[in-house]
Amino acid sequence: MQDVDWSRVVPQLIEATGETFYMVTIALALGGVFGFILGMALYLTRRGNLLQNRVVFEIINVVVNFFRPIPFVIFIAAVQPLARAVVGIGIGIKAATFAMVIAASFGIARLVEQNLLSVNPGVIEAARAMGASLPRIIWSVLIPEALGSLILGYTFAFVAIIDMSAIAGVLGAGGLGDYAIQYGYRQFNWVITWTTVLVIVVIVQVVQGLGNGLSRRRLRR
Repeated sequence: MQDVDWSRVVPQLIEATGETFYMVTIALALGGVFGFILGMALYLTRRGNLLQNRVVFEIINVVVNFFRPIPFVIFIAAVQPLARAVVGIGIGIKAATFAMVIAASFGIARLVEQNLLSVNPGVIEAARAMGASLPRIIWSVLIPEALGSLILGYTFAFVAIIDMSAIAGVLGAGGLGDYAIQYGYRQFNWVITWTTVLVIVVIVQVVQGLGNGLSRRRLRR
């Protein structure tokens, strides 16, 4: 087994974990909001729904379909000029976080749309028949009915964003991905590599467990 100076490794690992949490938290928060808005717009403007509008739906649908399939390793390079214009730098944690926010927004938009479509249309029609306004239907009927599925969707998005942060780290953005490559892979230190992997696995398992638990409680209601 390779010798590892844990007195040096542990602080570096903690710092890398903090950088990963920084990127993931901002990407999930901002991407979650923008993605929710886009997903809600896709749902509402779909044919037969509350604000059906074919033109608006097709525009949003095409934009989401265009950006969502792009592999993140390519996407982060493609948006570098835009990142430089918005955050003032094309590489590093800020630039990577900017790219993650955009990528997460389009991915979450589709998740939100699909989860909202799982709501029984009869419930929506009943609310409309009772004279409920659009905001009331959205916040009092649609979202509560889809909340369990939405929690699972956002949990899945968190795991995907963790993956993005690792890719960003390989490209020099810091975080656990960068740490595993710099101090593990490139120095042929598999102890550090697998320690980093285990940290990522623990984070994902904890969040997945919380998401599953919250969703299960909501779906039982």
